[in-house]
Amino acid sequence: MNIKHWLESILSDDKVWIAEVFIVVLITFAAAYVTRLILKHLEKKTQRSSTLWDDALVNALSKPLNLLILLVGLSFAAEIASKSSDLTLLGYVAKFREVGFIALLTWFLVLFVKNAESNLLDPRYASKPMDETTLRAIGKIVRISVIITAILIVMQSFGYSVSGLLAFGGIGGLAVGFAAKDLLANFFGGLMIYMDRPFAVGEWVRSPDREIEGTVEDIGWRLTRIRTFDKRPLYVPNSTFTQISVENPSRMSNRRIFETIGIRYDDAKRLPTIVDNVKAMLREHPDIDNNETLIVNFNTFGSSSLDFFIYTFTKTTDWIRYHEVKQEILIKILQIIDAEGAECAFPTSTVHIPEGLSLTQTT
Repeated sequence: MNIKHWLESILSDDKVWIAEVFIVVLITFAAAYVTRLILKHLEKKTQRSSTLWDDALVNALSKPLNLLILLVGLSFAAEIASKSSDLTLLGYVAKFREVGFIALLTWFLVLFVKNAESNLLDPRYASKPMDETTLRAIGKIVRISVIITAILIVMQSFGYSVSGLLAFGGIGGLAVGFAAKDLLANFFGGLMIYMDRPFAVGEWVRSPDREIEGTVEDIGWRLTRIRTFDKRPLYVPNSTFTQISVENPSRMSNRRIFETIGIRYDDAKRLPTIVDNVKAMLREHPDIDNNETLIVNFNTFGSSSLDFFIYTFTKTTDWIRYHEVKQEILIKILQIIDAEGAECAFPTSTVHIPEGLSLTQTT
């Protein structure tokens, strides 16, 4: 004897369907509860593993699967009620279940792609994390593709012709293009950034053409967010980068030290020795790259000084470490000048007093 026959034997005909609906709803919520417990257990186990895909799968499956169980169970209960009562909901219930399934599947895929993207950037899961800019671009493309596909499937299920919609899109694309030319320009500007890769997330960029300088935080399809050095967010339309020059100091191979030092004219005889000693000091310095250009030469007869310059490159590109190296080198130059009995020059003026003219001091 099945459940339906058993219910018919103890209940009147007009109340059997109510009991069936109650049992289906009870089983549905029980199944959702058990599924939630199982997924929590799996989530704890996957957190202890170093595999990125199982973490992404379980985390993405948790909420959509529970809602899917509720969707199927409650829609089945609604069908029972519709068949056994005067309610004409049967056609709507089937359509609602179909659309709900597509929506939940889309939600799961979007969450899975997003979780996988985060895990691929996490050093705990990958010994060599992928490039953030490329990975985010691929993630966005995949998520947009999933959402667009889901929308087309839903429209097809409601009887709309997808082929007709695509044909209309081809005809109306020109008008939309004119109306949204700035939006499209920014979109293709972002696409060029992803393809040409002039900079990536986390790099320091600046433009000699515009007042743009800071660290790239995010490259979107319309805007690129740059954090300036005074910690303000700067939002730059992507189309701007197709019209301006962009420097990327983060990718420099070395940092340059280019300084001019002046000594007094009275120390002219000591100048050749000072220049030679400074050049020798730079060649022996562990933080100076001797494979790059290194110049120390007397350069100019200044108005108050004999000027020589140093032109060299540090091995480090780190901004803070560079200034520490530069300070150390400048201090050593001062010590070399002092060791030779010379002095750095400063602006001076000489006043010639004609013969026979005397100066007296008055109080």
